[in-house]
Amino acid sequence: MGSVRKKSVHPKTRCGVDCAVVYAGANTTHIPIATGTTLLAPSGYPIARAGQVYDAPPMLSFAFRPKLFDSLKGYNRDKLTRDVAAGLTVGVVALPLAMAFAIASGLKPEAGLFTAIIAGFLISLLGGSQVQIGGPAGAFIVIVYGIVERYGVPNLIIATAMSGVILFLMGLFRLGVLVRFIPVAVVIGFTNGIAVLIALSQVKDFFGLQLAQVPADLIDMTIALWGAASSTNPMAVLVASLSLALILVWERARIGWAARGGWPARLAVLPGTIVALVLAAVAVFAFKLPVETIQSRFGGIPASLPAFALPAFDWSTVRFLLIPAVTLALLGSIESLLCARVADTLTRDRHDPNQELMAQGVANFISPFMGGMPATGTIARTVTNIKSGAVTPVSGLVHAATLLTIVLVAAPLAGTIPLACLSAILMYVAWNMGQWKEFAHLRNYRMPYRVTLLAVFTLTVVLDLTVAVEVGLVVACITFIYRISSLSRCEQLEADQHDELARAGDGVQAFRLYGALFFGAVKLVEDIAVRLPRQAVVLDMKNLIYIDSSGVDALLDLSRRCDDAKVRLIVCGLAHQPQQMALRSGWMAMIHPEDRYPDLATALASVDPVPQAG
Repeated sequence: MGSVRKKSVHPKTRCGVDCAVVYAGANTTHIPIATGTTLLAPSGYPIARAGQVYDAPPMLSFAFRPKLFDSLKGYNRDKLTRDVAAGLTVGVVALPLAMAFAIASGLKPEAGLFTAIIAGFLISLLGGSQVQIGGPAGAFIVIVYGIVERYGVPNLIIATAMSGVILFLMGLFRLGVLVRFIPVAVVIGFTNGIAVLIALSQVKDFFGLQLAQVPADLIDMTIALWGAASSTNPMAVLVASLSLALILVWERARIGWAARGGWPARLAVLPGTIVALVLAAVAVFAFKLPVETIQSRFGGIPASLPAFALPAFDWSTVRFLLIPAVTLALLGSIESLLCARVADTLTRDRHDPNQELMAQGVANFISPFMGGMPATGTIARTVTNIKSGAVTPVSGLVHAATLLTIVLVAAPLAGTIPLACLSAILMYVAWNMGQWKEFAHLRNYRMPYRVTLLAVFTLTVVLDLTVAVEVGLVVACITFIYRISSLSRCEQLEADQHDELARAGDGVQAFRLYGALFFGAVKLVEDIAVRLPRQAVVLDMKNLIYIDSSGVDALLDLSRRCDDAKVRLIVCGLAHQPQQMALRSGWMAMIHPEDRYPDLATALASVDPVPQAG
């Protein structure tokens, strides 16, 4: 329903209970609410109180209000100091990750840097979260690599821009809350699958294999890597192994250093990835180690931002990019909103999912035309931002400015960075990215959860992320439908438990419906229709919470069968959504006013006893 605006006091309404009355144009909705309570929107915000009348805004009203605007109210020097410190820290953290993600995606390292600068700036400037950091993410590596391999870089730019349009439209039409409906088993499954693929994609640089191109497909990738195993570079293995070991030891030690204070606490600010990157680059330059570097493979990094440019593309190919664009948009929305929820947990704040999606859309539409790649919210950098003291989106703007300064000033120095070290960083990222303990905990869950998680994980690794998510959602939907249908039930009331039913005689049957009457549970009503009593059927619907069109069709068929058999159909306890559905569908009009009652007792009392035969 969205937010509503208070208009006047209206303590009681025709529905006989305390209500919030919402006017939307010519339509009026009476929402029963217990006295003293508040109606919450799906986002958790209060939108209506009992006894009030509200004007509802149009469903498609355009609302574009970045969090930055609200954050600047009361902004002071203390907040600025904290934001600048956090932005500088997270900018340094993002440096190696941005280059590593781009290289692993089949792009030049500057693509990751430009994305972190441009998209990161736009996401912080326009986003719906106070402290989220945007930029290239590990989750995109597999998808981007596949698009580049199949369609080329120009079409990756078009697919990324298309995904930006999709993301913006998702936010515009307030679909941000729908991302929360994706089952956690699906999210864990594809996240762990992507982590495995990231690790496999780094085997080439970790071992220094002489391999021109690593296929995106798992089977072909495995065959290619195995075939190139004889070309292993021992020095690359040494650099990668020492880098990975240093990162692991440093990150574990940072926890203790931060608690000790003094110079250890200052050292704890530096992430292990940047320490390993600097030391590996110095070692390669000082000792002239025979390993591949950014300079030897890519020719270095330009010390400037690229100009806005449209790629050359073929319209006949663009139509094939819709599925990759939808995949990028879906994954980007999931990652960004999951990241925002993590940030909310740590900061006790609440993000605006629709504003966040619109900001992601703008960033993904603009950055690819300036040398970037797909971007989204990044959990690791966002958590670093929060722990470094960030309080507003200004920290994200400082993070982008920090990276821009590094590119403009120190780009030539990046040429000595060994690719083996970047592969070790991505191995570490892949390990932290996966939720591996969930596999050990699978025995604690029901079989449908296990099947969904394992199916999505396997399909992500073996086939394709898009197929994996599609199959996972289908399996989850089928499981959900089965569970809800099993929770919905129809209980036939016994005469020995209800005096009114006993008085009415055996020509009357009473049934109480529970749960949801939807397409997966219509058999409950169909079973009543095939065994009608002689005199009357009483339906107690007070425990029915939902009816869909299939449920209405089943009720309409029951009414027709009762009319044909000259059997009264008495309805009681109908309220809320089921009542609204009954009115809109015309089923309520088929029920005679004398056959509608508020509760079971009055409904049974209205039935005249039939003399027993014999």
